[in-house]
Amino acid sequence: MAEPTVRDEPDHDCVLCPPLRFRFNGMAGLPGESGVIAGDRDFFLIPDVAPLAEGHLLLVTREHHQCAGDFPGPMWERALWWRDRVARLYREAYGAGGLLLFEHGSASAQGGGACIDHAHWHFLPGATGVRVVVEREGRPGVPADHATLRACYRAGRSYLLIEEDGAATVHPGDGVRSQFLRWAVEASSPSRTWRWQETFGSPASRRRFLCTLRAIRAAAAALPDTDQPPDSHQ
Repeated sequence: MAEPTVRDEPDHDCVLCPPLRFRFNGMAGLPGESGVIAGDRDFFLIPDVAPLAEGHLLLVTREHHQCAGDFPGPMWERALWWRDRVARLYREAYGAGGLLLFEHGSASAQGGGACIDHAHWHFLPGATGVRVVVEREGRPGVPADHATLRACYRAGRSYLLIEEDGAATVHPGDGVRSQFLRWAVEASSPSRTWRWQETFGSPASRRRFLCTLRAIRAAAAALPDTDQPPDSHQ
């Protein structure tokens, strides 16, 4: 299988927007639309097409937004609800509710280490140590909230968003290598395999995707369906 790229699409169309959405899933023989675990009017939740570990999920915006700094206030609140929902799913599926959230927040094309200029949050269960790696690379963080991310985006500054151990920080993202935070997650791994193109479509990667899909769907079925995301009317 040829290595997939993002910028070889006709007219540089976004691969997380229709009609190219789920194209890479199809290339790898993985469920696309049928692999969506849950969603609402603003977001959908699906396993990463080249997961770093079992449980690696993406929260993707249905409409095109550059990054979370581009979210209006109500949409930001809904994104936080989904973060909390994923923590509950992880607790049910894996016995622990801790999560790592990270985003390559691109304020310009391919900025902040993003290889897809469409807002999406990565989630991994129980992972820690990424903030230390990023700060060791000379990118100190400050407490992150919507206003901070929005200020970065409006000023044309890309950012790195990290949440681990319940604390969220935002770090300077301009000039980082592509997929910088994926690299930071795997920085202590002997394999050092972190570029999604390196594992995309491999038997191990496909297995992680399908195991994640089964485990998180089972967790969703087991959780009470009483909580609802906040209204996102804008």
